[in-house]
Amino acid sequence: MKDPKLRNALLLQLVENAQDGIVVAEKEGHDTILIYVNPAFEKLTGYQADEVLYQDCRFLQGEDTAPESVKLIRHAIDEKQPVRSVLKNYRKDGSIFWNELSVTPYYDDVDGVTYYIGIQKDVTDQVLLQQALEKAEERIAALEAELKGAASN
Repeated sequence: MKDPKLRNALLLQLVENAQDGIVVAEKEGHDTILIYVNPAFEKLTGYQADEVLYQDCRFLQGEDTAPESVKLIRHAIDEKQPVRSVLKNYRKDGSIFWNELSVTPYYDDVDGVTYYIGIQKDVTDQVLLQQALEKAEERIAALEAELKGAASN
């Protein structure tokens, strides 16, 4: 497709119809403000675009969002490096979801601005399964220790 307008229209349609949340942000001081969110982001978070545009994504975080994950993401953005992390986020209704966030910087030569493309994937089911597996393994280890202790008596 050679026509840039058609190519841009196709790209926008692809992003608008993606199943994962896609956001575009730019740095403004210490904040990384959202300048675009796709419908999948709205569905995932419960927030409509007009509620979140020109805000930093921190509104998705809560008291128990791991500070080390936030720090990792913030450092990568400051260094204009790509990053991927899983962190606990909160929807507009307060419900929790585990977000696999991938952030990639893109420098626009025309605007002279670095934009950040964020892909947000709900990995709640995988995180909950991993947590259940870890608890089960701990319980098995405890039962094995109990059996071993009982057998030596």
